[in-house]
Amino acid sequence: MLLALTHWLAAGVRGFHVFEYLTLRAVLATLTSLGISFLFGPAMIRQLTAYKIGQAVRNDGPQTHLVKSGTPTMGGALILVAISVTTVLWADLTNRYIWLVLLTLLGYGAVGWVDDYRKVVHRNPKGLSAKTKYFWQSLIAVVVSVALLKMATTPAETQLIVPFFKTVALPLGGAGFVILTYFVIVGTSNAVNLTDGLDGLAILPTAMISGALAIFAYVAGNKVFAGYLGFPSIPGAGELVIFCAAMTGAGLGFLWFNAYPAEVFMGDVGALALGGALGLVAVIVRQEIVLFVMGGVFVLETLSVVLQVVSFKLTGTRIFRMAPIHHHFELKGWKENQVVVRFWIITTVLVLAGLSTLKIR
Repeated sequence: MLLALTHWLAAGVRGFHVFEYLTLRAVLATLTSLGISFLFGPAMIRQLTAYKIGQAVRNDGPQTHLVKSGTPTMGGALILVAISVTTVLWADLTNRYIWLVLLTLLGYGAVGWVDDYRKVVHRNPKGLSAKTKYFWQSLIAVVVSVALLKMATTPAETQLIVPFFKTVALPLGGAGFVILTYFVIVGTSNAVNLTDGLDGLAILPTAMISGALAIFAYVAGNKVFAGYLGFPSIPGAGELVIFCAAMTGAGLGFLWFNAYPAEVFMGDVGALALGGALGLVAVIVRQEIVLFVMGGVFVLETLSVVLQVVSFKLTGTRIFRMAPIHHHFELKGWKENQVVVRFWIITTVLVLAGLSTLKIR
């Protein structure tokens, strides 16, 4: 929206041409979403508290979590508003990828919102049934996957890029691309949701990974940089820098209120949406494997749940004291903020490892 306005103003004042640069708009998008979070965060927390939209805490979890009962939840709605408004303001709204990621973000956010609403308003601890939630997640992912396939104009847009190998790109074919995209979107959405169990644990890794994906999007959208670094050139992908910057700013703004001890939780409305959006951006810029590396904490959390369930069903014993694995470390004696900061450090290392694939090829 503002980009179109600056284009119009640039006809009379040349200085407005500066807003055509992705880098400047990315900085402004980060600051805008951060500002929206800071500006409306306190009011949102007051409203959630007034309406008693509070978090229910598991009785079988760490006893230190019992004090969290009643803490406002569904705060992820603020993140979605900040990202959406900022993207509409600073992105090129003629870009097809921008609308696809926004619709995915809001679609998954809607699924999470209904789930949270049933938990906290209807006092149904299960919220949406697992089957219902997975159905809607799958439907959105399939529609998005097929849409991406239809949008592809070059073979590179549907190939699997292998990190560290400049010339290794595996052709997936139409069916393979749809299947891979489906699992990346749904898998990342649920992985972020599983990780969101401690104050600030999920939101900072999300912000860091979205910032890294912004760099990959910038490279993929720039034919010169893509050619120099041996990356596929994806026309239009560069505009996703604005979306990723908005996600980073909104995430950091939310962390201000979600840091230990949290004043608000994001709930499924935030976690499902952010995970789904991260997965889609990674697919568009052809960095699914790099997302797997950078999101190693999310992968670990998900695997811990899978292993715990499989082990208990097959042998009747549990591998971890509690899953997801962040609770296992708490029950071993780690303080909550120790678990969170250590997982942040791990994510920082993994994100740097992912970024190294830009040059080490």
